[in-house]
Amino acid sequence: MLDFTWKVFCMTGNIDTYLLYKELERGNDDWTAREEEGYHDQPAH
Repeated sequence: MLDFTWKVFCMTGNIDTYLLYKELERGNDDWTAREEEGYHDQPAH
């Protein structure tokens, strides 16, 4: 999804697309950090 959003931004120069890209990127970083810390959305059994 990040690649697609970045390509659309590069083609259009649309600032809203860039902001969406940054939001998705930040969310991806948050998910990676949680995975590295061992946090999961599902409860342990």
